[in-house]
Amino acid sequence: MDAPARPWPPPVGAYAEERELFRLLQNMLEELLIHKPDDPIQYMIDHLKKNNDDAPRICVLGPPASGKTTVAMWLCKHLDAIRISQETLLFKEILALTKEAKAYKERKQKIPNALWANLIQERLSNVDCIKQGWILEGFPENQEQAWMLQSSGIIPRHVVVLYAPDTVLIERNSGKRLDPFTEEVYHTTFDWPSDPLVQQRLVKPEDLSEQEMSKKLLEYHRNFPGVFQLYQKVLKSVNADQPSVDVLSQVLTYVQTRQRSAAPFTPRILFCGPPGSGKSLQAALIAQKYSVVNICCGQLLKEAVADKTKLGELVKPYIDNGYPVPDNLVMKILAERLNALDCMTNGWVLYGFPRDIEQGEQLQKSHIIPNRVFFFNLPYESIMERLSQRRIDPVTGERYHTTFRPAPTLEIQARLRQNPRDKEENIEKRVETYYRNVKELEDFYEDAFHVNADQDPHVVFEFIESCIIKPLPFKKKIKSL
Repeated sequence: MDAPARPWPPPVGAYAEERELFRLLQNMLEELLIHKPDDPIQYMIDHLKKNNDDAPRICVLGPPASGKTTVAMWLCKHLDAIRISQETLLFKEILALTKEAKAYKERKQKIPNALWANLIQERLSNVDCIKQGWILEGFPENQEQAWMLQSSGIIPRHVVVLYAPDTVLIERNSGKRLDPFTEEVYHTTFDWPSDPLVQQRLVKPEDLSEQEMSKKLLEYHRNFPGVFQLYQKVLKSVNADQPSVDVLSQVLTYVQTRQRSAAPFTPRILFCGPPGSGKSLQAALIAQKYSVVNICCGQLLKEAVADKTKLGELVKPYIDNGYPVPDNLVMKILAERLNALDCMTNGWVLYGFPRDIEQGEQLQKSHIIPNRVFFFNLPYESIMERLSQRRIDPVTGERYHTTFRPAPTLEIQARLRQNPRDKEENIEKRVETYYRNVKELEDFYEDAFHVNADQDPHVVFEFIESCIIKPLPFKKKIKSL
């Protein structure tokens, strides 16, 4: 029987995650299976040279007058991608099959699905689409087209479907106007251009009768379920019956998200926040549900002292006299614990360290790099309310709160004691120290999530959990709105 696989040491795992090696290998394997090249090695070399794994591959679908053109053009501007639509394929491209497709159009015949698929495949094989990525507007129109595109290796990473009531779409359609120079779409009521020159050159598109519109809507509703079935795992429906800014914002947020990867993921979670913000509670909840190791830095130091380890003996005088433990000692104890087998295998959630940017840099130099960082935000008044009213029963060790969890009997209430750390003057010092250092720490962990800790603990937990299990958004530089 083979020996069980050993977990990778932290520097190797962090390197693989930072360089996204698993995603890279997964993408190459997908391309090999789709294209089945005769020389797989050379194909992978060429694939790496293209360096286009992050290029957008997006389909923008929806019924007539739902705003597909507006959304597609806006995405192209902001993602620097190539827009492909019926109009661009027929009237702006010089492709081998363009003449044949135009002949169908001139005879007022429907262009066959196979011809559309071949046109799209030819266009997407051009260098600009390979390097910059593409936005397919209005394609695929039906399931047959979708299957043909997929069999050609054209598989979108994101599919955006715009929807709105038919009555709204018919109303929009009647006022639709097109700028023949820029191809931007305007509306006589909802989106009229301010520039008089643009107003003068606007034209009314063809086939805008209400009867023709109803016919197109009927055809769309008949074909869409088949397309939905094929793309449902990468599809996002967006309500087009709202201000365009909101539509565009929702679309951009979605196309910047990544699908969940099959790559191994070991949680390395860091909680930062002022005293009383609920870090210990959330760490316990995360550890309980996901079996990660719960590590409180302060508790770790006390355990080292109690176990009488060599490092614990060095730390003991500082703890006994109430002095801060030097960072180099803390780092040695912390690194030893985080490099233990259970942490490397199951992952960990850490709080209580780092408290400033110097400690954060020391963590990084020790190759202890969290892949999820959370900053807990809590108003000063809430911090005081939570901490100054905390009490402890010296007999049982049970914790109480004079407002939220009062002692059940007068006998217990009479013997409660307050930790000196929870006196108001000490809380003020701790909070002041935290906020003095937190800005630099936030800049250091620029991809961190910010948590509103002034709400129900279960709501806080749900937010943290959603950030842990979802992939981090892909941060491609885009132009501002």
